[in-house]
Amino acid sequence: MSFTHRLSIRVYYEDTDFSGVVYHASYLRFLERGRTEILRAAGVDQSMLHAEGQGLFFAVRRLTIDYLRPARMDDVLTVETRTTEVRGATLDIEQRILRGEEVLITASVLVASLSAGRPVRIPDALRLRLTAEAPETLPPYEASLEDTRSIPSS
Repeated sequence: MSFTHRLSIRVYYEDTDFSGVVYHASYLRFLERGRTEILRAAGVDQSMLHAEGQGLFFAVRRLTIDYLRPARMDDVLTVETRTTEVRGATLDIEQRILRGEEVLITASVLVASLSAGRPVRIPDALRLRLTAEAPETLPPYEASLEDTRSIPSS
């Protein structure tokens, strides 16, 4: 089981609609920040990952979101992100947005690993970091993609 990353976000005016509640699409930005920060916490620099080797990047393939309660301007929210499974070229990620202990949003995200627009195997060193309970205890991640291989799309 991987670690859970927590990111604190304050709701600003720009995140809300005319009624003062968070606009539904703003939550997608909050969730994206959570996914970016879990990679960073695992010692993975996405821009370096893309720039080196085969140009690996991640794209959301499917996102299921449940809006349970609204957030409002000036709320301080916590985005919780956890990798639940890493397969050949995909990651399953579970996310929640909370205000204190109150769950406002739940989301399940399927993320694809791509290079040159095609699915590519997630490197073993990266896979290890994404499933570790304490990635900070692992040696530094090197963005070598020699263990990736193109996975035919079906």
